[in-house]
Amino acid sequence: MFAVIKTGGKQYRVAAEDTLMIGKLAGEAGEQVTFSDVLVVGGDTPKLGAPLVEGASVVGEIVDQKRGPKVIIFKKRRRQNSRRKNGHRQDFTLVKITEILTDGAKPSGKTAKAAKPSAKAGEAAAAPLFEAPAGAADDLKKIGGVGPALEKKLNALGVTRFDQIAAFTEDDIKRVDEVLNFKGRIEREDWVGQAKTLAGAEKE
Repeated sequence: MFAVIKTGGKQYRVAAEDTLMIGKLAGEAGEQVTFSDVLVVGGDTPKLGAPLVEGASVVGEIVDQKRGPKVIIFKKRRRQNSRRKNGHRQDFTLVKITEILTDGAKPSGKTAKAAKPSAKAGEAAAAPLFEAPAGAADDLKKIGGVGPALEKKLNALGVTRFDQIAAFTEDDIKRVDEVLNFKGRIEREDWVGQAKTLAGAEKE
């Protein structure tokens, strides 16, 4: 069985166990979503909507919230020395279809929260990459580019002190980059250099 649903102004042909990327939906990973705008239900007895199929719905589970590739918008006016350059990344939601329902049937229940790969962007609950040292944690927010949310993610990976970051090897940087999807941010913002300075200041 398959169905054609409408969401975000677009139409999608879906079947159970399909995973599709659609316009951003509100919700966290593991939450259940229901699409009530069903245009077609296919199978042994196809049903065509006019415009919607009465009593039909499609149930899915949010797998992840993602962002698309960067799109550059460049505008230039001739002979006026006017130029504008902006970047944009569209938000998307990754959804796994779990059920296609007809005749007003209700969902079988909340689906189990999907396990997410540790390399997803912003994965705060990823398995620790490092063994957190004993003692009080440093205020990692003193490093330029690290805010409260990012500090929590680093702590979840076992990074709690300046001297840990100061001792990062290329392999350590690569692993953190992959888990938090930094794309070279650690080296670009010179976290290691900043951490060495801060670690020295802490000892004084």
